[in-house]
Amino acid sequence: MTWIIGHLLAIGIGISLGLLGGGGSVLALPVLVYVMGIAPKNAIAMTLVIVGTVSLLGSISHWRAGNIQWKTGYIFGAATMLGAFFGARLATLPFITDNIQMLLFALLMLVASIIMIQRSTRTQKSDDTIPYPPPVCKYCWLWLMSEGIIVGGLTGLVGVGGGFAIIPALVLLGKVPMKAAIGTSLFIIAMNAIAGFLGYLGHVTLDWNLIFSFILAASGGTLLGAYLTRFVPAARLQKSFGYFLLAVAAFVLFQNRGVFSPKPTASTKLNLQMNASVRDTF
Repeated sequence: MTWIIGHLLAIGIGISLGLLGGGGSVLALPVLVYVMGIAPKNAIAMTLVIVGTVSLLGSISHWRAGNIQWKTGYIFGAATMLGAFFGARLATLPFITDNIQMLLFALLMLVASIIMIQRSTRTQKSDDTIPYPPPVCKYCWLWLMSEGIIVGGLTGLVGVGGGFAIIPALVLLGKVPMKAAIGTSLFIIAMNAIAGFLGYLGHVTLDWNLIFSFILAASGGTLLGAYLTRFVPAARLQKSFGYFLLAVAAFVLFQNRGVFSPKPTASTKLNLQMNASVRDTF
């Protein structure tokens, strides 16, 4: 039953990627950790493989529809790949614990949910899938690459693909039309995932059978999501998806609440043991 539930959720991950151009990784990681029982660091690396592969497959239909701007994708993608590799290397250091990674992940999910909910309240214009204000500056390549490094770093550190940040960056800084931003975002997420995975390689254990089965399930969902973009305005799904992410973020924060509790020192543990011994004596 757990296997079935996990793979049904994987289909939902793919639909999110195909329809919204993002949101896949923020669902993939909690599914692997809390449904499939994978350790967080291993799950983050597996998430990068799954979401990267599925995003690459999902970008094919957008490429055939002419919805990928390759030049912008390569420029932004190069910056995100640099950040993702070093973010993953940072995550392998001893002081970055599983709880810290999941806590950071939950906080980012919280931000993503708020952004999605706020966007859903804006008035949709022309044929844009999700409304955004006009580009904020005429020449924004420096800001675009700077944000790419930051988004990539978060990808490597906690496994988020960054679609919720990549798409507005492409629209506002790269002056990319909304539909092209979704397709280009999938291509950039794939580049992100490759670099992040290389940063984890050799430091984690991977369940390749589960990875491949998740890829198959999510790939089917991505193709379905890309097809639904012709009929379903993604803006209608933004609010519901945002509230869903908000609930998942709250759940992950609750599960990792122990990171805020001070750990007992060696002397404290010794005192507790001595007190227990005295109680047992009397």
